[in-house]
Amino acid sequence: MGGSTTHLADIAVLSGDPSKEGLFVLRLRMPSGYKIPAHNHPTDEGATVISGNFHIGMGDKLDERKAIELTAGGYAEAPAKMNHYGWTSSPSVVQIHGQGPLGITYVNPADDPSKK
Repeated sequence: MGGSTTHLADIAVLSGDPSKEGLFVLRLRMPSGYKIPAHNHPTDEGATVISGNFHIGMGDKLDERKAIELTAGGYAEAPAKMNHYGWTSSPSVVQIHGQGPLGITYVNPADDPSKK
């Protein structure tokens, strides 16, 4: 998952292989102000906040007025193909789990960090 800010996120694979079939678990460590543009996945995605303040919303573009704030222990789920976005308002660690292979499609192709 890429960010639209100059700060970088750290990603660690805890279990499984997100590029292959089967269950995977990832952890993302993000600085305050990190933004994840609107995107979707081919399979359901679950997110649990381990620490910090993570905001998540559903929709075609990052809209801070339409999101919820999750803190440690907070959980959100995005069904397959549902556009969603997120950002942090403090340094945060979020655990992501789902079924592989993990794919990500950005609503705005210009937001895809692999294309920059």
